[in-house]
Amino acid sequence: MSNLQRRKFLKQSAAIASGVTLSALLNQPVFGSAPKKASPVASTIHGQVRGYVDDGINVFKGVRYGADTAARRFMAPLPPESWTGIHEATAYGASSPQGSRGGDNMSEDCLFLNVFTPALRDQGKRPVMFYIHGGAYSGGSGSSPLYDGVRLCKRGNVIVVSINHRLNAFGYLYLARFGGTEFADSGNAGQLDILLALKWVRVNIAEFGGDPANVLVFGQSGGGAKIATMMAMPAAKGLFHKAATMSGQQVTASGPLNATLRTRAMLEALKISPERAGEVRTIPYQRIMEALGTKDPVLPFGSVYFGPVLDERSLTRHPFYPDAPAQSADIPMIIGNTHDETRAFLGGDPTNFTVGWEELPDKLIPNMRVDIQPEVVIAHYRKLYPNLSASDLLFKITTASRSWRGAIIEAEERAKSGSPSYAYQLNWATPKDNGRLGAPHASDIQMVFDNIDKPGATAIGEQAQAMADIMSETFIAFAKNGKPDNKLIPKWRPYTLRDRETMVFDVPSRLEKDPRGEERKLFEKVPYIQAGT
Repeated sequence: MSNLQRRKFLKQSAAIASGVTLSALLNQPVFGSAPKKASPVASTIHGQVRGYVDDGINVFKGVRYGADTAARRFMAPLPPESWTGIHEATAYGASSPQGSRGGDNMSEDCLFLNVFTPALRDQGKRPVMFYIHGGAYSGGSGSSPLYDGVRLCKRGNVIVVSINHRLNAFGYLYLARFGGTEFADSGNAGQLDILLALKWVRVNIAEFGGDPANVLVFGQSGGGAKIATMMAMPAAKGLFHKAATMSGQQVTASGPLNATLRTRAMLEALKISPERAGEVRTIPYQRIMEALGTKDPVLPFGSVYFGPVLDERSLTRHPFYPDAPAQSADIPMIIGNTHDETRAFLGGDPTNFTVGWEELPDKLIPNMRVDIQPEVVIAHYRKLYPNLSASDLLFKITTASRSWRGAIIEAEERAKSGSPSYAYQLNWATPKDNGRLGAPHASDIQMVFDNIDKPGATAIGEQAQAMADIMSETFIAFAKNGKPDNKLIPKWRPYTLRDRETMVFDVPSRLEKDPRGEERKLFEKVPYIQAGT
C-alpha cells in the first residue's frame, strides 16, 4: 500500500469510527479528481454500484434487483445475494431469452434495472418514472436507445428507471396444473419480476434522489398491458401511485385452461410428456427458445401466446373485466393510443397499400380480432369516410377494432367507477417515408422520452421536436402531480361517459369529445376478448 493509499484508508476509517455515514463518505470527491468527473457510487441494500455521468446525469446500468432465475426457472423471483466491494454499473444487463430482438446478450440471469438521476443522496424526493418495455410478453428489453432517460431527467428533474424481466415461456408458461408447488407461480413469474423491481425502488430510490411515495409506472404496448394487469394484482397495491399506458391494454388475462393447452403444445414440441413436465425446469434454455415458434392451439393465428394467467394466486380477477379493479380506483391513469396503430403491424406488406375493394373483406377477417361481418363494417366506414381508399380503410378499421378497442373499454370502465383517467390519441404523423405510416404503433415512445435523435427514432421534420416537447412535458407533469396539465397543451379534463374527453396530440394539441365516436359505436355491438384469453 502506497503512502497516499494508506493516508486515504486511515482517513476513511477514522471518519467511519467517528459516526460519519457511508453515504456522506461516498459524497466526498476522490483525491486528485474533479468532483464533476468522479464516477458516481450509490449504496443499495444489496451492495454498492458504480455508474457514470452522461451530460450531467448520473447513470447506473445493469443494477441487479433479483437473483439469477436459472435455478428457479418458472418460480417466483428472489432478491439477490448481497455483495462486497463495488459492482460496476456502466453497461446494460442481459435480456430475457427470446427471439432475434434480444440480440447477443440474453440469459436467464436477467433481473437487472437501470437508473438515471440528476443527483444522489440529496433528499430531493424526485418523482420516479418507472418504464416497462413493450414487445408483447415475448420480446424486448429495457436497453433500447429510445428508453434512455438522460433527456427526461434533465428536462423534468425526475428519476427514470427501466427494467428487464422474464418473458415468453420463461415468464408466463403456466405449469400449475401439472403438479408441484414449484410450478404454482409459473403463469405470472414475469409479472412477479416487475413487482420485485418495484419493491427495489421502494427501498433504494431515496439513495438516488427519488421519492418512493411518488412512483409513476409507464409503458408502451406490452409494457402498458403489464401495467393494466398489475392494477388488478393484490401484491402490486401500494408499489406505484400513478400509471400511464401507451398503446397497451389488458382487458382479460389468459384463462387457466387455455393456458394449459398452450403448455401442452410446448411440452409436445419439446418431446416431454405431461407426466415428466418437471424436466422442463432443467433442460437447456436454448431448447425452450427453439419451441417458442410452436403454433398456438387456441388462436387461429400466430405462435403460442404467452401472457398473464388468471391463476387465482397472483391474479384472482381479469384486469378490466367485468369492471375496473377497485384496488387501483384511486390511481390516476393515462390511457393512450396512436391514430394509425396497425400501419406498424401491416405496413410491411406492400399489398396492403394496393388492396382493392373486393380483396378487403379477406384482408380484414384475420386482422380485426373481433367476430363481425367485414362487409357490414366496410359499408359503415364507406359512409363515414367516402373519400378514403380500400387501403386507408384497412388500416383504419383494424386500428379501431384491434388496437383502440381495449383502451376504450378500460377508459369507460374507469369512468363508470369515477376513477381519474386521461385518454389521448397521437395524431402527429412523421413525414418519414412520405408519411405512409402516419402515426403508427410505438411512435409515441420517442416523444415521451424526448429521444427523437436516438437510433430507432422515426420522428423527423420541423415539428418533430415541438411534438416531443409536448408529450415529454405532459408525462413529466403527470409524474409530478397526478395531473397532465402543463403550458404546452390545453386544459386536459378527465375522461367521462358524457363527453369522452380525449387529448389529440398534434402541433398544436387539442381536446376533443369522443373522437372516432361512430367507429366506437359500431364495434361496441360485438364482444371484445383479449387474444390470449
